[in-house]
Parts: sequence; C-alpha cells; structure tokens
Amino acid sequence: MVLRFTTSYLEDAISLFRYYKKLGDQAMEQLTDEQLFLALDDETNSIAVIVKHMAGNMLSRWTDFLTTDGEKPDRNRDGEFCEPPATRAALHACWEEGWACLFGAIEPLTEADLARTITIRGEAHSVMQAINRQLAHYPHHIGQIVLLARHMAGGQWRTLSVPRNRSQEFNRLVAAGEASQR
Repeated sequence: MVLRFTTSYLEDAISLFRYYKKLGDQAMEQLTDEQLFLALDDETNSIAVIVKHMAGNMLSRWTDFLTTDGEKPDRNRDGEFCEPPATRAALHACWEEGWACLFGAIEPLTEADLARTITIRGEAHSVMQAINRQLAHYPHHIGQIVLLARHMAGGQWRTLSVPRNRSQEFNRLVAAGEASQR
C-alpha cells in the first residue's frame, strides 16, 4: 500500500481496511489447504478459526450498524472459535462475506455520519469510534494470520513488506516510484 495523502477520515479508514484485508489474502494464499486449518497447539487458533471469528464479528458489527446494536442477538461468538468452514473455498467465502459486509456499510458513509451515535453491546459509540474500534481489532487478527502463515510457509514465504536486510534497496524503489508495498 503506497501512502496517499488525504484529509478524509473515511477515505483513510477504508484504505487501511483494504490494506489489512490484502495482507490477510496474501498470507493465506501462500499456504496449503491443510496449513489453513492447523493450530500450533491446543491453546492457539488456526487461521481458519481466526477467519471465522473475524467474519462473525464483521457480520455482527456492520449489518444494519446505523440502526441496530453491533452485537447482534443471534451472534454465537463462542461458536466462532470452533468448527471453522471445512474447505479453503468455504473459508474464503466466509472471509469475503465478512469484508463485503464491512465495505458495504462504510463506503456509503459521509464525513457527517461520523458523529452519529450507534451502539455496540448496548454502549453508545460515535460511528468514528466504532470504525476505530474495528481498525484496532482486525489488524490484530491479521497480524496473527500473517505470523502463523509466515511460520508455516517457512523458507517458501514471500514477504508482504520490506524484505529483511533490503531496506536501502526498497527505499530506492520507493524513490523511483517502483515499490508496490508499504
């Protein structure tokens, strides 16, 4: 993601959400189907479980978020941490559904909407606070996905940012307008 100057909070927030989604996409693309469902031990989540949780959160938070509580009564948060979708295709569909819900909710917003009051778990939030809350939550989980993917891919990993020990080369590419990563 090449940083683009903006004074629009919404434009920047949408850009950041897209950037983190792309990191998750690129990390997961580097893994085998089996690796997506592998947990390091009994106390950690697989990437598939993290994806299921994120999608459940997105669907709850962003469906009719201006008019209904962001914690929907039919959400089963505890269930998000077990039995993920069984295949890569089903997992991908779950991931895309969550992100589509998020973008469908925030892309039509205007700067004036940022001061509107919504609720999450019965607690009042401005729309801006709700966006910020998720801009902290989702990158946290994307970081988990990237770390797990990096670990599982081992020597086959293709970096998602500045390659180790190549900062100077990367800076030259940025200066020349040839770098496509942040």
